[in-house]
Amino acid sequence: MLVDSPPEQRAESVSAPPTRRAIRAVGLLVSVLILVVVVLASIAIGAKQLSLGEVWHGLFESSGTFGDVVVDDRISRTVLGLLAGAALGLAGAVLQALTRNPLADPGLLGINAGASAAVVTAITFFGVTSFNAYVWFAFVGAAAVGALVWFLGGSRGATPVRLALAGTAISAALYGYLQAVMIMDDAALNKMRFWTVGSLASATDSTINQVLPFLVAGMVLALALARPLNAMEMGDDTAKALGANLNRTRVLSMLAATVLCGAATAACGPIVFVGLMVPHVVRSFTGPDLRWILPYAAVLSPVLLLGADVLGRMVARPSELQVGIVTAILGGPVFIFLVRRRRTAQL
Repeated sequence: MLVDSPPEQRAESVSAPPTRRAIRAVGLLVSVLILVVVVLASIAIGAKQLSLGEVWHGLFESSGTFGDVVVDDRISRTVLGLLAGAALGLAGAVLQALTRNPLADPGLLGINAGASAAVVTAITFFGVTSFNAYVWFAFVGAAAVGALVWFLGGSRGATPVRLALAGTAISAALYGYLQAVMIMDDAALNKMRFWTVGSLASATDSTINQVLPFLVAGMVLALALARPLNAMEMGDDTAKALGANLNRTRVLSMLAATVLCGAATAACGPIVFVGLMVPHVVRSFTGPDLRWILPYAAVLSPVLLLGADVLGRMVARPSELQVGIVTAILGGPVFIFLVRRRRTAQL
């Protein structure tokens, strides 16, 4: 169910007082420092236990056992976690503003479902076995569903409600197709079972290079939409009065969310709750100004994703839990808490 922003948030001036801006800036700096700590932990901690000396040796000796573990495995998955986390956080923040629903996430518009259905189709009907090929099929599937949702939502006449309903309907249909194909094809089931839960374990330089241009373009576009989305959160009439182009903003927002979520899902598989939790939590202390929500989400979402990945490596040694499983376990209770808190605040 769509939930409009509270009137007091809409009425808040976009230009915060200098003191509040200073507090937000300091908070963003602290968030960056936290991200640095998590990045270092992601490099130092893994399913294979290494001492700090061995990790340090592996960083500067790319050949040999330590170099293979640290450089080829941990650094690649850390970089991918940084990029994918920032992409999911920005996509979630943009979609929450676009739909005026603070509990929206990238899965709301069917993007995850489109990527997953495309990968299943590639494996079952085209015999695709390479992970590098999965990336392109997943991205095309996400983009196709994004375009279909925009068309079914009314194109130029699209509204937040129509977009959400179209995305929900398409997601249900695609997940039904995905489950049917996987049940009938054991080979597809075996190959898809790890990808569909979301993981950073398959990160390689090749995968990062494939999705990097899309992620960078999507991040730049999302950050550039902060001002027009701020206007749209005050309502269509107010946004028009402020000079915002509603159709253009909605098209570009859909494009940014599709590119970001599609590329992240293509590289890591569908990872839930990151794009929902972080922007929602960030909004509680930054206020409704997307000029702050978007940078905070881009920094703190990788903190959550990499932190969950590190936790997954530690709890199941010498094996590991996929990051998508960890975020789902952590995200379920947090989501229930957020919904109940919001409901209590509205009573």
